[in-house]
Amino acid sequence: MLIRVRSKDGNFRFELAPEADVTQLFQKILETAENPDEQSFTISNQPRGNEVQLLTLKGRSLKSLGLNHGDLVFVQYKTKQSGTSTVSEPTADVPSASSSLGGSAKRPWETVQEDAVDVYWRSQDGKIPRQKDAQFCKHGPKGMCDYCMPLEPYDAGYHASNGIKHLSYHAYLRKLTPKTSSDAAAALPPLNPLDYRVKVPCPTGNHPSWPAGICTGCQPSAITLQSQPFRMVDHLEIASQDIIERFLQAWRRTGLQRFGWMIGHYEPYDKVPMGIKAVVEAIHEPPQEGELDGLTLGLPWEDEKRVRELASQSSKPLTIVGYIFTDLDPMEEDRTKNVYKRHPQSFLMSSLEAIFAATVQRANPTPSKSSPTGQFSSRLVTAILTATEDGLVDVAAYQVSEQASAMVEADMIEASVDPAIVRVKEEDRSADSARYVPDVFFSYKNEYGLEVKKSAKPAFPVEYLMINVTHGFPSNPSPIFQSTKFPIENRPGLEDQTVENVLSQLSSLGAPDIVESTKAKPGEAHKTLELAKWLSDWHLVAFLGTTQLLSPDDMKVLIRIVSSPTLLEDPSQLDPLLATDGWQTLMTFARESAPRAAPPSSAMDDDIPEDILRQIAAEEAASRGPETPAIKTCPHCTFENDASRSDCDVCGLPL
Repeated sequence: MLIRVRSKDGNFRFELAPEADVTQLFQKILETAENPDEQSFTISNQPRGNEVQLLTLKGRSLKSLGLNHGDLVFVQYKTKQSGTSTVSEPTADVPSASSSLGGSAKRPWETVQEDAVDVYWRSQDGKIPRQKDAQFCKHGPKGMCDYCMPLEPYDAGYHASNGIKHLSYHAYLRKLTPKTSSDAAAALPPLNPLDYRVKVPCPTGNHPSWPAGICTGCQPSAITLQSQPFRMVDHLEIASQDIIERFLQAWRRTGLQRFGWMIGHYEPYDKVPMGIKAVVEAIHEPPQEGELDGLTLGLPWEDEKRVRELASQSSKPLTIVGYIFTDLDPMEEDRTKNVYKRHPQSFLMSSLEAIFAATVQRANPTPSKSSPTGQFSSRLVTAILTATEDGLVDVAAYQVSEQASAMVEADMIEASVDPAIVRVKEEDRSADSARYVPDVFFSYKNEYGLEVKKSAKPAFPVEYLMINVTHGFPSNPSPIFQSTKFPIENRPGLEDQTVENVLSQLSSLGAPDIVESTKAKPGEAHKTLELAKWLSDWHLVAFLGTTQLLSPDDMKVLIRIVSSPTLLEDPSQLDPLLATDGWQTLMTFARESAPRAAPPSSAMDDDIPEDILRQIAAEEAASRGPETPAIKTCPHCTFENDASRSDCDVCGLPL
């Protein structure tokens, strides 16, 4: 078959067999190159991007790489400096083409460990089943025709009829690389992360690097903003409404906005072909300064590594699936309702929020076997708690596009005073902050319904960077963590996490007296159940990890047990935790901090006969009249509790 090659040396055609090894193509390319560095050769099916080191393709046939008769490939390489060895004179430092191709170097996408949900979808065909059409299907029950055969997961008609705007990530992959042959999986990765930065140094090597020089070989192409056809996450699911209520409690008590990282995992989503949903199990709040109309947040987040490691040790490994913040403003005339300020006629996501989302997404890429770099886009979701048209509080979920992340990385855009507008920065050739800004365009329909392309300089609507994500709560909640009552981190003066509070709670639950299930006395199972539910709290576990009361190994046991989905069905799962040295130390402190027993009654009362004491008590009760239940107001959240309680029924803090 004929393979066309384009390089800086010109255009060439080579006759090769489909089963020929890529090394044969490489040898022919070397014959056309002038003083090349064979280690630098890259090959791509595009003029810019998707480059793969050619030497890593040793052992692959041209057919297995997806190359067909007449295909055009683009080759780039660096020229050796004078004095260095040539291809025909290999040295110890620069191996020859044959020795390099004989190596067993793994390509980046082959060593990637994808998320469990990606592994699942790669094992499925993703086809959309259809029932037999009573009107058009004329075959038997075991037959199949065009009217009832399964549809591909990227079928446009199905998406349009079901109101699905974006393809799921794996449906998009299936569209790019349909499984038509056994060699499809061996083809070059179809996804290429966008990069709008100037290539430094220039691949041609013909001029000084930017900003001293620039050419068509190193400058980014013009950008046309368009709706991204796919989304990395199709749905955001909050495992329990209590998670949102506890997060909102800080705003309700102070009026200051709050921010939190959403801890959770990814699962298949059956409402979209080959869909993925992010399930939020907890919200961890980093240090922040809330304000009435915004907040100040420190990045990078210093505790992120510890929190990620702790979450990954859960019974079902968890990670950071996104972040959530409030944007609520009570109405002056009715403080129980909030101002409806985010809507299509105003803005849904401000330009500042979109740029922040792009920054965070770029810093948290998704491992992918479908990208030459082993990473592609991001699954981090932005969730906003804002007001509905009725003044109530609801969740809005978004992501930003790959174009948004690439433009932020290239320092091309900035926020505007108008929240619905994004500004394009000016080009800057200074040595300290060199910035190249290519032409940027966006399309829209004018008043005549015609598609019009317009320059995005100096500004364009933020909606061109946004991707909508649906959200909701499960109909049958089954959260990993069973409690949300422990004080939340980084709420100084509002909710304080202290070791004394932990020890007091353990004491009141009778934890020091709870033993392993094999040694427990009859009738004590309810105590173990109460302890298990109290321990199954993300904020408690995260706090205990900072106290050094439990060793790292004991913390692994704790997080694995308290996140078990069957913990409340079988509290005996606590047995391994109760046997750890860290737990025994914790119980020793709990016993020592327990309140002393009340002093015995006076000797004078002992001399009075019991029937006389009962008569006196009855007369005192009659004189007081009907009793009303005593109320004890929580000093933390002002909730009115029964006076018999030792801790608040809402926030869990001691009364």
